[in-house]
Amino acid sequence: MVTGSLIAIAFGLVFVEVNSGGLPAPWALTVRIAGAVAAAGLLLALRGRRRDQDPGTGLGGRRYWTIVLVEAIALFGGLAVINGVFKHGELGVAWTAFVVGVHFFALGKAFRLNRFHLLGAALALLGVAGFVLDARGAGAGTIALVAGVLSGAALFTTVAASLTMAARQAPRSPGR
Repeated sequence: MVTGSLIAIAFGLVFVEVNSGGLPAPWALTVRIAGAVAAAGLLLALRGRRRDQDPGTGLGGRRYWTIVLVEAIALFGGLAVINGVFKHGELGVAWTAFVVGVHFFALGKAFRLNRFHLLGAALALLGVAGFVLDARGAGAGTIALVAGVLSGAALFTTVAASLTMAARQAPRSPGR
């Protein structure tokens, strides 16, 4: 759980920080600060937790790296088409959210983590929402807010939920 949470926190922070720049003042700075505070709070909550134990299901496992490879091919291939062929760079974040969301379905199935299916659905839907917003004439800032900043918030929320579930399942010491 720790390794996955660290990855989710890092990518959640990237989604928030990179995609909040199109917001008007003072919202861009406010959202960036809120993202940094959320990430710091989650990192503090992770302190003292043991690293993942089973190497067959962690980052060293073949299933994980196969999923990440397919994700990278889909991500960068799609970005090349979106940016190079269609010349719609504002949709890069929507495509990224969609691909990352789909990859969570594969991770959820591979590692039997149902919460990843919910996260995958949220990110994929936020990505689709970015495409719909573009088709409806929304600006790049709105697309980045919905597909990017909200994707970061979804990643943060999943880490917080995982930490809460782990705390509830942890054995309690006598006298507590």
